[in-house]
Amino acid sequence: MIGVLLLTTCLSGQSGSVRIALVKYNGGGDWYSDPTALPNLIEFCNQTLNTSIVPTPATVEVGSQELFNYPFVHLTGHGNIVLSESDARNLRLYLEGGGFLHVDDNYGIDEYFRREIKKVFPEKELIELPPDHPIFNQRFTFPQGLPKIHEHDNKPPQAFGLFVGERLVCLYTYESDLGDGWEDPEIHSDPEEVRLKALRMGANIVEYVFKQ
Repeated sequence: MIGVLLLTTCLSGQSGSVRIALVKYNGGGDWYSDPTALPNLIEFCNQTLNTSIVPTPATVEVGSQELFNYPFVHLTGHGNIVLSESDARNLRLYLEGGGFLHVDDNYGIDEYFRREIKKVFPEKELIELPPDHPIFNQRFTFPQGLPKIHEHDNKPPQAFGLFVGERLVCLYTYESDLGDGWEDPEIHSDPEEVRLKALRMGANIVEYVFKQ
């Protein structure tokens, strides 16, 4: 399976053993939003989980064979996503082969992601994860499930998953804005406890994926 050796190495403390990536997609949405988010999350994970993730994340196109070099990829934005048939096929092969996709709604991506993920797994539905799912009980505990970082529509934060067999291959975090919470403190001026909550939830995601 993709990334099994890399993930084991990443948790072994060897410096710069594995790299994660930001997904670049077509359609006009700002896939590049929250540019400091992933670097800050990586730094936090390396400090608190003793991971050895390369500090600078890569950027990878969803339809590229380079996707298979990264066991964990992150997708975000505010707008439209369009996956071609080859993009969808490539992403499906990646996820079925052991890869993991985290999609974080940066406010406005919901309808587009839900539409496009159906091209990848037309036979599957996004399933809401309950608060007792293991992803909320890793190094850090979130008894209420996904935390709320930024408010938009007075909706509760929700975490949805796609599964291949028993394995969670895609996590979609909605109405939470985790990525905003991972950004440099001066960008959103979040209270430190809010930013820390976002980073801790992000670390839980990384730890859960690396231990699957």
